[in-house]
Amino acid sequence: MAITDIDKYAHLTDADVEALGRELDAIRRDVEDSRGEDDARYIRRTIAFQRGLVVSSRILLMFSNRTPAWLAGTAMLGVAKIVENMEIGHNVMHGQWDWMNDPEIHSSAWEWDTTCPSVGWKHSHNFVHHKFTNIVGMDDDVGYGIMRVTRDQKWNPAYLANPLVNIMLGTLFEWGVALHHLELEKVRKRQKSFGQVRRDLRIIGQKVGKQVAKDYVIYPALAGPNWRTTMSANAVANLIRNYWSYMVIFCGHFPDGAEKFTPEEFETEDQARWYLRQMLGSANFTAGPVMRFMSGNLSHQIEHHLFPDLPSNRYEDIAVKVRALCEKYDLPYTTGSIVHQYALTFRTIAKLALPNKLLKGTSDDAPETASELRFNVREGMRDTFVDPATGRRRGLRTALRELKSGAVA
Repeated sequence: MAITDIDKYAHLTDADVEALGRELDAIRRDVEDSRGEDDARYIRRTIAFQRGLVVSSRILLMFSNRTPAWLAGTAMLGVAKIVENMEIGHNVMHGQWDWMNDPEIHSSAWEWDTTCPSVGWKHSHNFVHHKFTNIVGMDDDVGYGIMRVTRDQKWNPAYLANPLVNIMLGTLFEWGVALHHLELEKVRKRQKSFGQVRRDLRIIGQKVGKQVAKDYVIYPALAGPNWRTTMSANAVANLIRNYWSYMVIFCGHFPDGAEKFTPEEFETEDQARWYLRQMLGSANFTAGPVMRFMSGNLSHQIEHHLFPDLPSNRYEDIAVKVRALCEKYDLPYTTGSIVHQYALTFRTIAKLALPNKLLKGTSDDAPETASELRFNVREGMRDTFVDPATGRRRGLRTALRELKSGAVA
């Protein structure tokens, strides 16, 4: 099911993997060496734009007893929360702008507009998820401990609620993110003490208190007689942000082609193979400039997982080079429209609510995930072959594609 041999799955030699790693290192160096005033101007303008939206929305909500003002103010506040959450908070906390040495825009100081404390996020997301991406049993983002998203997770009757849990998670996404750091699966396995959980709950409680006070006490009070409509606008804006963040994140991690891995693969992993795991374990969705901005540039989830601390405004240019490397080394570059990627994601969540015995296909050749056995020889054919012209070992994907097109005699 999960990939146990990443080299075999990727049909690359040791030399190929090392060369790929060097080329990705070169992309990183190029961006690091060219960061400058244009990038700094981008993030400062983004912050100014977001804060302007907040101020404008709050002014409109002072008149929220009138439907047009409520609709406009709520929409603007929802967009402002999305921008702060996705393009600013998430990326600042990854250290993408630490090179500016601006204390206001620094990963150590930023606290974002959501119920999840930044300290918890930086551990559960920046460290655990990005270090152990899609390693079953090590990356808590594989199903978030409450859903089954790969056949590597043993089925139990609780997973029959997969579709319902999915909808609830989207609705309450900021709350789910806040509680995710509790790592309840580790508590169940006695890898984390109740004392640590109580400490985390205290930190989460403090942050939740501040958020609830801001959205449902302070701002409604400032609206005077329109406090009820202002409170409802804040609630709807939070829902808008929750659903959008949920969709973007799920489309980057759970559609077909976002592969899973075994812990054994990690034990011998070097930097080049870490790169390779990020490329195979992430998925993009196609987007124009506005959609990229509103997704925090996480429409380029592959590039983000390769270079989580490089400025997000560079991902579009980086993607051109990464896609070229995927073509060069015959690696998949998983992408599609956001509707398509989410449809695949929801299909997987709904399907894996059922036990394996009720599903079609084999565990190693399921559409939602794969292993190196997917490309095993069928009817005596090898899963890779050596191109006599170049001497490069090439994959079954390329061979079958060329055979179908008539490019290979």
